[in-house]
Amino acid sequence: MTPEYSPFAYGPVPSRRLGRSLGINNVPPKSCSYSCVYCQVGRTPEEGIEPHTFQSPERLIEIVTNRVHSLRERGEAINYLTFVPDGEPTLDRHLADEIDGLRSLGLPIAVISNGSLVWREDVRQALARADWVSLKLDAVDEALWRKINRPHPVLRLDVVLDGMLHFATEYRGELATETMLVGGANDTDTAIDGVASFLERLGPRTAYLSVPMRPPAETWVHPPTEDALNRAYQCFAARLSRVELLTEFEGIAFASADDPAADLLATVTVHPMREDAVLALLERTGSGRAILDRLVTEGRLCALRYRGHTFYLRPTSVPRQGTAPNPAHA
Repeated sequence: MTPEYSPFAYGPVPSRRLGRSLGINNVPPKSCSYSCVYCQVGRTPEEGIEPHTFQSPERLIEIVTNRVHSLRERGEAINYLTFVPDGEPTLDRHLADEIDGLRSLGLPIAVISNGSLVWREDVRQALARADWVSLKLDAVDEALWRKINRPHPVLRLDVVLDGMLHFATEYRGELATETMLVGGANDTDTAIDGVASFLERLGPRTAYLSVPMRPPAETWVHPPTEDALNRAYQCFAARLSRVELLTEFEGIAFASADDPAADLLATVTVHPMREDAVLALLERTGSGRAILDRLVTEGRLCALRYRGHTFYLRPTSVPRQGTAPNPAHA
């Protein structure tokens, strides 16, 4: 039987920022204002900047609540409920209502956003309801921003940056930022210094520096050298109170609530998984490799090699440049 999976909840997954994070996928696949060259779920066919009603907020709240109860019955720990979909979570018009509706679960709520829409008052008001918010900032140079993040053509970087500063002055939760360093693009001293200087004004509690860890949307994307990464860290650390590197494998502590095949599909829709993590998850649920093989044979999963590892993800109608999904395991 072909497994069905929840379109709204997945995990918990091991998060290098938030511990064991139950992911909430509140927008349809690749509904985003950016089409970042390093995106782990591929290109965005058509960027959007206007929030929409994608689903009933009551239904999303019900599904996430039921999953939390099921996981608690199995003794699975959850540190955060995290809105981290395969797109931009603030494109969901009902984000504020969904955050409010999940408060009864007694768990802190996080939103991982690209920050491109915080110039909108309604988006700032929705994000203000979360306990922890992360904003993305990869470049403060307009041309470099457009090269790496490939934003909706209407967006302007100066407006986005002003929106971030506005949000930071009024937000009362924990603000974090994340900067993805792409080798040969935004890893120069000039690019790094520009971002660090802006973040000094923004004042996040934690500034994260990350590198591409999973198969990117564009095959030319690669991590910076160790020297460039070290220079970036030193530059950030000289201006910011807390800087952390997100450069290590997150681990294999993924969890399943009921149906391991359905849970695997739900997770890799947003969060491509390394093969060792997939096999560990199946082993913990008393399953075996046969489930993985079946999902690949059915075309529900595909495998990609990246930096010496095999990753499993959902097939997409938007191909990655120069990359053909490979159903083989090797």
